[in-house]
Amino acid sequence: MANKPYTPEKVWQYKPGNGGKFANINQPTAGARQERELPSGKHPFQLYSLATPNGVKVTIMFEELLELGITEAEYDAYSVNIMEGDQFTSGFVDINPNSKIPALVDNSGDKPMPIFESGAILLHLAEKFNRFIPQDPQGRSQCLSWLFWQVGAGPFLGGGFGHFYAYAPEKFEYPIERFTMEVKRQLDLLDKHLANNTYICGDDYTIADMAIWPWYGVLVDGGLYEAAEFLDVKRYAHLNRWSQLIGQRPAVKRGRIVNKAWGEPDEQLIERHDAADFSGKRL
Repeated sequence: MANKPYTPEKVWQYKPGNGGKFANINQPTAGARQERELPSGKHPFQLYSLATPNGVKVTIMFEELLELGITEAEYDAYSVNIMEGDQFTSGFVDINPNSKIPALVDNSGDKPMPIFESGAILLHLAEKFNRFIPQDPQGRSQCLSWLFWQVGAGPFLGGGFGHFYAYAPEKFEYPIERFTMEVKRQLDLLDKHLANNTYICGDDYTIADMAIWPWYGVLVDGGLYEAAEFLDVKRYAHLNRWSQLIGQRPAVKRGRIVNKAWGEPDEQLIERHDAADFSGKRL
């Protein structure tokens, strides 16, 4: 379908209801829309999130740290219903003025430390516990390069391809073709890189894998936008091999259901406060 002709106004004006599936929460202004404090648990880390790809990055990291026996990484995870506007409550805006999940409060120091943006949270936890980030300068630079590659590339997959292919009120040829081409380039990039690397940074599993897998691994596994066939993901053999390797990790299986409020009941864990919360869940 060709795009409808559109001539931009001289000065853009906000039209309520514009935005497809997310029209009820999209507005051109920042800040809190209602007064509500955040809940808080007993553990050193308080996470406010949802099991979207960006949220899953952080819950995987926490579960990987706990898998290593690092009890100092215990956390409470509270669900933020972004479709209901929980991210615009005063408590959430106080710790993340950008009103996006995930957001974390680290209470392990002298005073609470709020951190937002998934990449920043991964880096904070990796440095705090000295895990999942290379210590040699060359390895560290590669890890950070791929971490920030995902931060920059992800919006082309999510807000670009995902929106116009799966969520836009109407499907238009130009944006779908444009973003599909970029996503295919990204998949090809990862596939070529993984042809010579077990993990994103060579032989070691790092926060770069944790950042990339919830988007690109889940995509090639068929769990994102129902677009696997459209994108012909089976052709990326090395990327598929890596995705399956990551997906079989026990911590990844746990992390991907934390703050999940959809799907089968035994695959949901709306809040997480203790390892016992996974009892009876299908992992």
